[in-house]
Amino acid sequence: MPWTWPIDAHCYDRRVWLIDAESAHLRTLGFDQLRGDLIRLDTSALKPLARLVRPLNDALAALRWPPERLHQQRFARDAAGVVLLHCRDLHRPFWSWSDQDWADLIGARGGDFRRGRSGQIGANARPFVIALAYLLGDFTAFNRLGPFQRVTLARLVFDSNTVDTTIQQISDVLVGWGYSRDATRLTSVISHLLLLNRSPFLHDLSTLALAEMRADAGLGRQQSKDFHGVHRAIAALGYVDPPPAPKHGPGGPLAIEGTADTWAHWIERWYATTTLTPKTRTGYRSVLAKVGRWLSAEHPEITEPAQWTRQTCASWVAAVDRMTVGQFAQWSDGMRKRLGEPIGAETKSGYLGMTRTFFRDLQEWEWIPRRFDPAHALGTPKAIRALLGPDPRVIADDIWAKLLWAGLNVEPADLTTTDGRSHPVELIRAITLTWLFAGQRSDELSRLRLGCIRWQYDGMPVPGDSDESLAREPVCLLDVPTHKTGTSFTKPVDPLLGQAVEAWQAVRPEQPAMLDHKTAERVHFLFAHRARRVSKHYINNTVIPMLCRKAGVPTADVRGNITSHRARSTIASQLYNAKEPMTLFELQEWLGHRTPDATQHYAKITPNTLARAYNDAGYFARNVRTIEVLVDRDAVASGAAAGGEPWQYFDLGHGWCTYTFFEQCQHRMACARCDFYTPKDSSKGQLLEAKENLQKMLASIPLTDDERAAVDDGQAALDQLLERLTDVPTPAGPTPRQIGVPATATLLPIVDITNRPTKSAETSDIASPAAGGCPT
Repeated sequence: MPWTWPIDAHCYDRRVWLIDAESAHLRTLGFDQLRGDLIRLDTSALKPLARLVRPLNDALAALRWPPERLHQQRFARDAAGVVLLHCRDLHRPFWSWSDQDWADLIGARGGDFRRGRSGQIGANARPFVIALAYLLGDFTAFNRLGPFQRVTLARLVFDSNTVDTTIQQISDVLVGWGYSRDATRLTSVISHLLLLNRSPFLHDLSTLALAEMRADAGLGRQQSKDFHGVHRAIAALGYVDPPPAPKHGPGGPLAIEGTADTWAHWIERWYATTTLTPKTRTGYRSVLAKVGRWLSAEHPEITEPAQWTRQTCASWVAAVDRMTVGQFAQWSDGMRKRLGEPIGAETKSGYLGMTRTFFRDLQEWEWIPRRFDPAHALGTPKAIRALLGPDPRVIADDIWAKLLWAGLNVEPADLTTTDGRSHPVELIRAITLTWLFAGQRSDELSRLRLGCIRWQYDGMPVPGDSDESLAREPVCLLDVPTHKTGTSFTKPVDPLLGQAVEAWQAVRPEQPAMLDHKTAERVHFLFAHRARRVSKHYINNTVIPMLCRKAGVPTADVRGNITSHRARSTIASQLYNAKEPMTLFELQEWLGHRTPDATQHYAKITPNTLARAYNDAGYFARNVRTIEVLVDRDAVASGAAAGGEPWQYFDLGHGWCTYTFFEQCQHRMACARCDFYTPKDSSKGQLLEAKENLQKMLASIPLTDDERAAVDDGQAALDQLLERLTDVPTPAGPTPRQIGVPATATLLPIVDITNRPTKSAETSDIASPAAGGCPT
C-alpha cells in the first residue's frame, strides 16, 4: 500500500498572516523561550502561539528517530525555535512561505545557517529545519540548499529500515550490471528520488513521475547521469518503463527558418512520410531546408516543389557546384573555422542526391505532377563524379605493427581516467583485439552479440587404412550481425581474438537485453557494461588514442587521423598481399561485401608487392643490355688517349669497337666493320687481349625498339634491322653499302654478376668473322 503522509495539514489553522496578538507575543519572547523544553502547549508563555507550535510539535513527533540519534532531539527543538523566529521576521506563518523563504532561512551551506546564531543553536540543527520545511511546507527545491545529506532526511521522514531496503534493491541491480559508482553518491541520488516522490516505496513510482524528476534541477550533472542508471534499475525491477535514450544535443529537430512557409510545410510532410532511418531523414531535412533558403534568395517566386522546372533544377545544380561552407545554413557555429571555403565533392554529390530523392518521392507518391526526371535534371555533373570514389586509407606497416603490439599488451595502467570509471581491462582487451583482427565496421563491432565466438574442431585423417584422425588447431569463427550491406554471416578470425572475447565473457556481469535499432530486436550485446552498450565511437575516442600512447605513435599520419575504419582497409590489404593471398572473392566473403566491386577498393596492392611484380616483369632488363668494356690503362696514363689513340674497347663478341660514343652508334647491333672495328682474330686484336694492364668494366646500353625486337623476336626482326641500317652512315663516315661488306649482327652479350659474358640464342647462331660467316 502507498506510504501515508504523516502530517495532515488540513486539520490546522492555516491563515496566511499573523494576527496582531501573535506578532506581539513573538516579539516579547527570546530564542531560549522558543526552543528546547519550552515548546509545549501546556506552557503558558506559548499558548498564544498554539496554531504555530502544534504543527511544529506534530512534525517533530513524526520523525523516525533511529536509536543512535535520540540524543539529537535537542537540535530538533532548536530548529523549531528558528522557524518561529523567522515567522516573526516575515510577519507570516510558515504555511504561507515560498520555497525561497525556506531557502533563505536554511541557507546554501551550514555556515550560512549558523551565521548570526552562534551560541544559540546546536551544530546539527539545519537538517531538522530542512525536515520541517519538507513536512510542513512541501519544500522540494533542494537545489537551492547546496550540498546536504539527502539520505539523512529520507531516513528521518520515512524510516531507516524502509529507505535502506529500497536503496539495497536498486544497488543490487546496478552492481550486478557492473556499476562501480561511489556508494555515497548513489545513495544520495536514490534518496533524492524518494523524497521527490514523497514515498519510500518503489511501487509508488510511475514513469511520468520519473520523467518529471529527470527535468528537476535538484541534481548536479554527474548525479543526473546516475539518475539514468537508477531509472533503468527500477525499470528492470518491473515498476516503471525504461528511460529514454540519453540525448547528446537539443531535443528534436530545429524549426525550419529562412524559407517560405509553404516550402517548410512540404519538407515536414515528406519528413513524416519517408521510411528512411531517423538519422538519415534528419540529414535530408537539413539539406532541403538549405534548398528553401536558396529559393528565397534566388527564386522567391518559387515556394513549393510543383513549381520547379528543368531550369530551376539546372540553377540548383550550378548553385551546389559553387556553394561554400555555411552558405544557406540555419546554424553555422560549428563551422566557423571553415566558413567560406568550397564544399567538397562528396558533399555536393550528397546535396544533389538528397534533392533527387525528395522530388522522386513526391512524384512517385503523386503529390506533384511529373514535369521532369529528377535522375537527369538533378544528376551529379561529370566533373564532380570524377572526384568521387571510395578511398580506403591503409595504415603503414610499421605503425600497424606497433599498434598490434600495444593491443596485445594492454594493461590496467593504460586505462586510467580522471573519474576512475574505466571499463574492465578484459572488456578493453576484447574490444581492442576485435578491432585489430576482425576487420569490422565500428557499428558492427559494437553490435556483436553475446556468444558470437565459436570454435570449430576438425581433425586430419591419419594416412593409411586407419579410421583415426589427428587433432588440428581449432578454427575460431566470428558471427557478424546484420550490417551495412547484408545480413549476418560467419567468418574465421585469429584465435587470439576468440580467447580475448571468452576471457571477457567469463567476467562479464549479467546485462539486460537491449534494443538493436538496426534489426528492432532485443538482444544481449557482447560489449555491454553498466546496462549500456559500448558506443560505436568508443574505438575512435578511447581505444585508438590509448593504443597510440602506448605504442608511441601519433594519432594521425600523412593520410589523416587513425580511425576505426582504417583498420578494415589495412587488414584487407594485408590479406590480399600475403605470401599466400586471399582471392578477391574470398576477401569479399570475409569482409561481408555484397559485390566484388566494393572489395576492389579495399584490396590495395602494397608498394612492396608491386615492386616485386615489377622486378619479376623484367622491364628494365628488357630495355637494357650490359656488355663488357676493356679500358687500356697504359693509353690513359701515357696521354696517348688524349692524342686520339683508342683507350676503351667495347666487346662485340667477334670483335672490338673503339668508338667512344658506342651507345649512340646505330650500328652497334649490326656492326658494319667501319674504321673503329677491330676483329678479335686479327694481330691487333690478339695483341690487345695479351695486354696485362687492362681493366674490365661493365656498361649498361639502352636498347631501341628495333633492337629490343631483334632480341625478343629473333632472326626476322634482326634481318629488318640490318636492311634498315644499310644506308645509315657509320661513325667513320661511309655506310655499310659503301663499305661493301655485309653488316655483322652482334646481339650484345648479357653479362652476369660474375662478369662472365653469355650469348643469347641469336648470337650463338651467328658465325664469327674468323669462320667467314655472315648473318643469313
